[in-house]
Amino acid sequence: MSRSAYLILENGTYFEGKSFGFEKETTGELVFTTAMTGYLETLTDPSYYGQVVIQTFPLIGNYGVIPADFESDAPALKAYIVRNWCQAPSNFRCQGDLDTFLKSAKIPGLYDIDTRALTKIVREYGVMNCKLTYSLDNLEKDIEEMKGYTVKDAVKSTSIKEKQTFNAQNPELDVVLIDYGAKHNIGRELVKRGCNVTVVPYNTSAKDILAMNPDGIMLSNGPGDPQENVEAIATLKELCKNKIPTFGICLGHQLLALSQGAKTEKLHYGHRGANQPAKEVKTNRVYITSQNHGYAVINDSVPKNSEVSFVNGNDGTCEGINYTDMPAFSVQFHPEACGGPKDTAFLFDRFVELMKENKE
Repeated sequence: MSRSAYLILENGTYFEGKSFGFEKETTGELVFTTAMTGYLETLTDPSYYGQVVIQTFPLIGNYGVIPADFESDAPALKAYIVRNWCQAPSNFRCQGDLDTFLKSAKIPGLYDIDTRALTKIVREYGVMNCKLTYSLDNLEKDIEEMKGYTVKDAVKSTSIKEKQTFNAQNPELDVVLIDYGAKHNIGRELVKRGCNVTVVPYNTSAKDILAMNPDGIMLSNGPGDPQENVEAIATLKELCKNKIPTFGICLGHQLLALSQGAKTEKLHYGHRGANQPAKEVKTNRVYITSQNHGYAVINDSVPKNSEVSFVNGNDGTCEGINYTDMPAFSVQFHPEACGGPKDTAFLFDRFVELMKENKE
């Protein structure tokens, strides 16, 4: 029989549920994702570092655990909250169950909780800190302690430590992928398009990257407040002077914008899910995209050497930037998008074309 567990919110509200996964108390930033599929990609997305994740879709775990779908080597989130946890998964690719996976990764889980009511609180009051615990005996103390929690060293904690290489079967281009907490599928999308990919840690210097003589530079997604990455922003500012084709995704998009003088802001509750509308400014065409971010580039701060290329269909925030004085562009959403819509995968083709044009 599952042990009772509690989720205490920073505003004093608490929910009672049942424990699964690894049993431990933990504090984190409470966020929700509206994705109906792809819970394995959510669990292994490094961008959730330091966060407690609510799945709004009510049934989680029904197709088990499939390592081939992982977006990183290990989960980075603090805890996982679901309405119904499926204890008997069924899928021909299944290699395990969710409970066992969470135990092995030392991630606590909470189920049999009203995720709809919990999500409404986050939507109304915004992202807040929370604590998963197994007793309410120290409620007031827990609330005071969690108020001081902040997500720190997010990129440093999720980036690789040593350089890695992935080679295409018939390579035409060489790409350096700067890992700020990269999802594996970014590299996969480049490799299948004929790119040899060298993945480097977040703090690799501009000099070392230029020494690799890349045809293009890929800036990955990642967690945390983009403005904290002062060293990475300075590196990108230096790299941009060399006019190397550059493509940024999510955090990479934000860091590239900051390097050119733009500003970012924290959103009320962020965009997290596989059903976020992004409108292309020039065509007015709307794409359904996968997103996971709590910060956005401020539209009015976009520098003169650029133009906003996509905006969010719901709140109008910046979802993409094209640069006019260098071969570079970026998007806030995830065009690699497993397990979400692949409507914007063509952006990888655009990046390949940009690199080929630059070589001519």
